[in-house]
Amino acid sequence: MADTQTADTGPAEPEQSEKQPKSVRVVLLALMIAMMLAMLDNMIVGTAMPTIVGDLGGLEHLSWVVTGYTLATAASTPVWGKIGDMYGRKGAFLGSIVIFLIGSALSGMAQGMGELIAFRAVQGLGAGGLMVGVMAIIGDLIPPRERGKYQGMMAGVMALAMIGGPLVGGTITDNWGWRWSFYINLPLGAVALALVSAVLHLPKKRAKAGIDYLGVTLLTVGITAIVLVTTWGGTEYAWTSARIMELTALGVVALVGFVFWQTKAAEPVVPLHIFKNRNFTLMSLIGFITGFVMFGATLFLPLYQQAVQGASATNSGLLLLPMLGAMLVTSMVAGRVTTGSGRYKVFPIVGGVLMIAGLYLMSLMDTGTTRLTSGIYMAVLGAGMGCLMQITMLVAQNSVEMKDMGVASSSTTLFRTLGSSFGVAVMGALFNNRVQDVMSERAGALGKGITEKSAQLDAASLAKLPAAAREAYQHAVSAGTHSAFLLGSAIAVLVLIAAFFVKEVPLRGGPQKPSADSDSESDSAGAVPAPVIEAV
Repeated sequence: MADTQTADTGPAEPEQSEKQPKSVRVVLLALMIAMMLAMLDNMIVGTAMPTIVGDLGGLEHLSWVVTGYTLATAASTPVWGKIGDMYGRKGAFLGSIVIFLIGSALSGMAQGMGELIAFRAVQGLGAGGLMVGVMAIIGDLIPPRERGKYQGMMAGVMALAMIGGPLVGGTITDNWGWRWSFYINLPLGAVALALVSAVLHLPKKRAKAGIDYLGVTLLTVGITAIVLVTTWGGTEYAWTSARIMELTALGVVALVGFVFWQTKAAEPVVPLHIFKNRNFTLMSLIGFITGFVMFGATLFLPLYQQAVQGASATNSGLLLLPMLGAMLVTSMVAGRVTTGSGRYKVFPIVGGVLMIAGLYLMSLMDTGTTRLTSGIYMAVLGAGMGCLMQITMLVAQNSVEMKDMGVASSSTTLFRTLGSSFGVAVMGALFNNRVQDVMSERAGALGKGITEKSAQLDAASLAKLPAAAREAYQHAVSAGTHSAFLLGSAIAVLVLIAAFFVKEVPLRGGPQKPSADSDSESDSAGAVPAPVIEAV
């Protein structure tokens, strides 16, 4: 079993190129399992939450089960990327899997809500390294020119997690108990751990400089403050409250201090020079907006279909099939075309157009919209996201040197994560305000009282409403989703603008033909030969 070796400056020999897909197949299986662990967990646990609260109590702390996990994931993401760059990606990835599994086991054994929150944070620390590890290792193993072939696989895992998560979570909770929502990670994680340990061989690294602890601390404080602002703003606290203002100020000060310190640190957590590359900066912006739109859409679409179209909450994952199916197909097509032609600029442009169109069409949905019509609208949005989801990571990784692959992957992932936090917060605030306004208009004091605590009613609460109040709520949800999706459509215009400024730098791993757009030394910094992987 041969280790990874560095290729010569020329393109790989034909024989090696033909072997490469077979040589990494087992590694990719392990990586996809780890990727599924990271994406599936929250969706399974979300379905089990009512049962967990019924068993452990602590309803007032319920949101922290998700918030603690999200905070730990976001804060640790850039750190895992840097550790992989400095000390080797295999060790960092295995470490993140182990921590995630420890957190999963402890969460399953929790005897109180406080313990569960703490153990979920441990789980989140490991989860921060799972997605980054997958992306960075793929970046090491497979040249960007060939990476498009595997985009469909990654999009398929994402679609499977989003569709299957609620179904699996409900089945596990009903038949085995909520603790197995966490224990189910253990056998899957063990398989990934064994396969990665046995078949993945990457060069060992040892950086002379130590970890930038001050940078890690400042970044963690900044990210934590931002996530708390977007999580608590408009729900736990008013947007203009002293607590939100304090957190905002803390976040700004910490991040400004972080940026300043990164110019001084011997081994910065996030080397600022990667943002000098136009393509990398543009992909970070596009990733942020994609996260903003996607997680907002996946939050409000099931709510609209359950409250307005009368769909079952049990099958909430299946309601997203048109969007996820279109995303999967377009992602596979984009990957194949990119691999065959080496050209990719068209996909962010087309993705931006489709995303704007899909969100605008969904803003037109009302109480009379059929499921077929809403499914078509969702498919348009899904096709747009399919053009963007993997291409952003591909171009970002192609824009940096191999030594910065980890921080490039983690930074892109972090921007998408922060985008999702802002998307849920901003679109959620707009949705809630609109629902409350319409309920007051249509149902008076009764309507205002119904949505005073929460604008998002579950199926049981909705069923208890008088017919007039239920009809008013359906109109209110329709108006709320209209406002949220219209805002998303306006924000998505930034994707289209950014896409036009992308330079089509040749992808590593293919014939390096001169490009009219690649005249900048900075923008071709990543044009270093990718490693050739021998048989595993």
